[in-house]
Amino acid sequence: MRTFVAAPLPDDVRSALAEVQKKLRACGGAISWSAASSMHLTFKFLGEIDPARLPELTDSLHKSTAAEPRFSLQLHSLGAFPDLRRPRVIWCGLAGDVGRLEVLQQKVELACVQAGFPREEHPFRPHLTLGRARASVNLTPMVEVLRSCAPAQAAFAVDRYHIYQSVLRPQGALHSVLATIDLSSE
Repeated sequence: MRTFVAAPLPDDVRSALAEVQKKLRACGGAISWSAASSMHLTFKFLGEIDPARLPELTDSLHKSTAAEPRFSLQLHSLGAFPDLRRPRVIWCGLAGDVGRLEVLQQKVELACVQAGFPREEHPFRPHLTLGRARASVNLTPMVEVLRSCAPAQAAFAVDRYHIYQSVLRPQGALHSVLATIDLSSE
């Protein structure tokens, strides 16, 4: 089963991101937009795993991160990977307790490695994916909006995260929660 580890987003944050997408969609361009209803903050993509590995993975994540404190983040800026000259992934950045986020992500990474999953080759860059460019044609109007637009002031608490299963479908991925790891309230 195809899996990843991520924090869920509350409805008001997903709505704020959908509003940004609406402005960007109006610019045209060949972009595959993420469904706002399934947006999340990804810590680690695991890919295809054997379902029998789920208990060990869940246990490893729980042991490594359950004592980590809850924290808050806010929607911040807009941008693209690798950059605005060659936008392939359109994203919304995060502000707030990004240091706590990075510590949590590093512990998730370590727990996954301890459970036998390969280490991520790329550095963690906190963001929420809004869409992916399918072609580099006619993206200039969208890039101009990215430069001048900011997301609504929306804050959210990260108090838990999930192991998700992702089923790819023609109309978009369907995500379901396989396990939940709560963060400490202290």
